[in-house]
Amino acid sequence: MAMKQKSELEFIIIMASLMSLVALSIDALLPAIENISTSLNVVDQHNNQLLITMIFLGLGVGQLISGPLSDSFGRKPVIYIGFIIFALASLICIFSTSLEMMIFGRILQGMGLSAPRTISIAMVRDRFSGNYMAKVMSFVVALFILVPVVAPAIGKILLDAYGWKAIFYSQLLLGTFFMIWFWKRQPETLKPENKKKFKFTLFIEGSKAFLKEKDAVIFTIFSGFITGSFMVYLSASQQIFENQYGLKEEFPFIFAGLAFGIGLSTFLNGTLVVKFGMLKLVKVFALVFTIIPLMYTVLFYGEPNPSVYILIVFFWFQFFSLGFLFGNTRALAMNNIGHIAGIGAALNGFVSTIMAVPIATFIGSYISTSALPLFLGFLVCGTISLILIQYLEISKRKTLQ
Repeated sequence: MAMKQKSELEFIIIMASLMSLVALSIDALLPAIENISTSLNVVDQHNNQLLITMIFLGLGVGQLISGPLSDSFGRKPVIYIGFIIFALASLICIFSTSLEMMIFGRILQGMGLSAPRTISIAMVRDRFSGNYMAKVMSFVVALFILVPVVAPAIGKILLDAYGWKAIFYSQLLLGTFFMIWFWKRQPETLKPENKKKFKFTLFIEGSKAFLKEKDAVIFTIFSGFITGSFMVYLSASQQIFENQYGLKEEFPFIFAGLAFGIGLSTFLNGTLVVKFGMLKLVKVFALVFTIIPLMYTVLFYGEPNPSVYILIVFFWFQFFSLGFLFGNTRALAMNNIGHIAGIGAALNGFVSTIMAVPIATFIGSYISTSALPLFLGFLVCGTISLILIQYLEISKRKTLQ
């Protein structure tokens, strides 16, 4: 089940560090969105959300390249190439003079970050399987969640002291440190005998194998709806708390508190998943994820925003349920495709991300004076996710008959 390394804890921390570059590139920028918008002379404030959602577009597309390449050339070399692309893209963002140039830089950042983001999941699958894989993934994600907890506060400090460009420079410095650590301490996880000869049909063959696994397909689509609804929050949270509630200075701390809810449940999942199993936890918390926005909608439909304390309570429990969904749905999708872990992680990430971007853009366009559209989005995405689980259960029962 496991290929022993000097330190399993260090492996978890390194994988979390690779994934955290994505979170840092998104969340540290949140307090600076308005300042960047002013600097680039953005007229329509709804376009500010593109600074967040477009990096996800790059992440989605980039995974289709980095994942298959890592199955042929190894995990580590592809991660290095991805970081170089990310570094160049960060410089484009720093020297941007228009919204279009900044969006291009953000898409390119996402494409570069797709390598450490996707391949870290493949590296976990290289070493582990089953519920133990979900446990390791939970601990990776729990550490990864620490970044959203502190990133907005760090971004605010850098913004106030040195301006918004300093946020991009800090990402470059931290990313360089992670790459050196990764290079020096992390062995290659793809065994030589598992490498696939590079050919242009490799992706097509891997895709066919992926599509044959119903669990992989269903839980990838499931991830798309859940990720899409959460992406709306990421792109619109600054607008909700700063513009609708006037909490510009408090926003980084509110964001951190809500991120802590995801971190706490993700950490708990690492223990509970071995006892109850991935699927049972996903069923229970997909239901919770759907019931919470239903309650909010019933209570506040047609009404003005509730007090910020009530909103935070609803958000906190919503995101607490998310902690049991993110890692487990990824693990369920990857569980039966260890033989194509790189391509599998790429397809899983691509489909879920490409689904998430239009979902987030559509729902986000309705968020102007109220947070209700966000909860309606949670409700619709949660309901569809429950239907997907039910469909999978019925199809499996039919197969056994």
